[in-house]
Amino acid sequence: MTHDPDPELLARIEAAVQALPRRRREVFLALRVHAMSYAEIAQATGLTVAQVERHVARAIAHIDRHLQRGEAWPRPSWWRRLWRR
Repeated sequence: MTHDPDPELLARIEAAVQALPRRRREVFLALRVHAMSYAEIAQATGLTVAQVERHVARAIAHIDRHLQRGEAWPRPSWWRRLWRR
């Protein structure tokens, strides 16, 4: 069984990845595309493993936010106040 990905979704994901800062994009792609371990990425980039973990977490959060734009995602009225601090 083949699953044809939604071309619009793929374009949105690619745009989100391209919008990442260079280092964060490199770390994310090394993990997800090149299947490198966090330790391998840390060694290749000169970052610590903790820094690699942070870059990946922030990349995923950025992509998630990017994909949610334009879609109805119900948020309580107090949601934005949490992130302004």
